[in-house]
Amino acid sequence: MKKKKILITGGAGFIGSNFVHYFLKQHPNYKVVNLDLLTYAGRLENLKDIEKDPRYRFIKGDIGDDKLVKDIFRKERPDFVVHFAAESFVDRSISEPKIFVKTNVLGTQVLLEAARIYGLKKFLFVSTDEAYGSIKKGKFKETDPLNPSSPYSASKAAADLLTLSYYRTFNLPVLITRSSNNFGPCQYPEKMIPLFITNLLENKKVPLYGAGENVRDWIYVLDNCVAIDFILHQGKIGEIYNIGSGHELSNLKITKMILAELSKDESSIKYVKDRPGHDFRYALETKKIRKLGWRPKYNFKRALKETINWYKNNFFWGKKLKQNI
Repeated sequence: MKKKKILITGGAGFIGSNFVHYFLKQHPNYKVVNLDLLTYAGRLENLKDIEKDPRYRFIKGDIGDDKLVKDIFRKERPDFVVHFAAESFVDRSISEPKIFVKTNVLGTQVLLEAARIYGLKKFLFVSTDEAYGSIKKGKFKETDPLNPSSPYSASKAAADLLTLSYYRTFNLPVLITRSSNNFGPCQYPEKMIPLFITNLLENKKVPLYGAGENVRDWIYVLDNCVAIDFILHQGKIGEIYNIGSGHELSNLKITKMILAELSKDESSIKYVKDRPGHDFRYALETKKIRKLGWRPKYNFKRALKETINWYKNNFFWGKKLKQNI
């Protein structure tokens, strides 16, 4: 039987590499093509154990390279696309917004156009809860308007809407997921949890924005991978699905949990000036995906402990990368 083929963009990054591993394990009848530019956050080390798997192929390249992307679609003829590739660090988007528009918006358009020309069964765009903006009470539903605050979230919101436009205008079979904050192994140590873990392992202080009162819903990366795979196979074309765990924690609370796990006290916290446009709270209503049958499986405290242990066991992985931050 002919194997199905999936093109995964950004598969050397944090969520992407976890998804590649998960997908190959769960779907032996698929071939995986991974397109990644290997910017600072994309690491082939994340995929070293599968590089010789005959079902896996890596292509180094830019999703904004129109000729390359069309060549890949023409030669590989993927049945499915899961589009992770993006610039994703809010702080960097504040200092370098142009890069975020180029990759996140124009790169997505190049992929959508190639999919339109060459055809495929499904195109899943991995968006973010940050596209909704901040909410003080209640939770965002998939039908709520987007109200992004940062150049990063604005670029993701634009790509999100662009993806929907290709469904409505060209009948391209698209799906969109909007997930809450991910954490887990292989996350580049510029984001809060890996930065704080690695700083503490190096006996450095952790820089906490403002008073640490901002609230996020945290989901373990493997729960998100399962949800994305679930939506790819079970989701309804043209629909949007929120993915969250319901584990809402303030930045200060999660900082204290990491401190406790590493036997540190609050003297290791360095309170720093808040960043511009810092959203106070993200929260997602996830009834839609739960009605389809998905549930998060990982206990938050256990998953955080496993994440901390991963960084302990891969200390030099994080230390080397932090030289670029």
